Amino acid sequence: MPRARPVSLRLALVLAVAAQLSVNAGSGFAVNAFALASPAAMVVFRTGLSALVLMAVLRPRLRGLTGEAWAAATAYGLSMVVMNSFFYEAIDLIPVGPAVTIEMLGPLALSVILARRWRAWLWAVLALAGVATLSGLSLSGINPLGTVYILIAGAAWASYIVCARWVGRAFGSGQGPMVGLTLGLAVAAVASLPRGLPDLIAPPVSLEALGWGAVIALLATLVPYGLEMIALRGMSAATFGVTTALAPASAALFGWVIAGQSLGWWAVAGMALVTIASAGAASDEARGRPT
Repeated sequence: MPRARPVSLRLALVLAVAAQLSVNAGSGFAVNAFALASPAAMVVFRTGLSALVLMAVLRPRLRGLTGEAWAAATAYGLSMVVMNSFFYEAIDLIPVGPAVTIEMLGPLALSVILARRWRAWLWAVLALAGVATLSGLSLSGINPLGTVYILIAGAAWASYIVCARWVGRAFGSGQGPMVGLTLGLAVAAVASLPRGLPDLIAPPVSLEALGWGAVIALLATLVPYGLEMIALRGMSAATFGVTTALAPASAALFGWVIAGQSLGWWAVAGMALVTIASAGAASDEARGRPT
């Protein structure tokens, strides 16, 4: 199977930012949907519906896939279900903005580990300062169990970034990466059944909950994961890990607009710091390769 053709860095950056905006809009809607269905049930519906939609649209041919491709898709799906499950359990207990802020520790740690230039470490530190500012410099009053859940989700997010790049390499060009995404979602849906299926069937979820689930599947899975799969073919995992520092700002914004969660002035300073860090890392990467 031929290797995937890389995209330009500029396009990759645009797609990565668009993915963050979409997934955090979905998170804002998910907070409201938890009144209708449990977080675990929403994970089953979100991953299952997304996998079915992609299966129907792509009609992927599974014959001829390499062992590496199957391994990549499986690892990708497992990292996805851990990330989504613990994230949804967390935002059922703590506001979306602080949750994503804490979750960012995973990708930020990844960006530091993979950095090859001292300036990359500088941008990571600046982004971390933005995360601290966005969280109001204090996590007092945050639900302890929710904090544990979101720390696990952050570690899974870092793993997800690495696995997504692996899928992009293993599945080749054309529709290959999307086939990898489809298989990963199928793995995630199956893995989420033991925890979420009982909440779906006893008692049965309402049609309103299913409607919200469809919206969340589109915004939080189908759109962002597809965009990220393409974006990760045009930038390093280190750069992607730093550019996702935009996530706390967008999460806080959508949490305020959609879920009615307050957004203080301290968030503005945090947004500015993570935006500068993201732009700086992207600028350094652009100088080091053709776009």
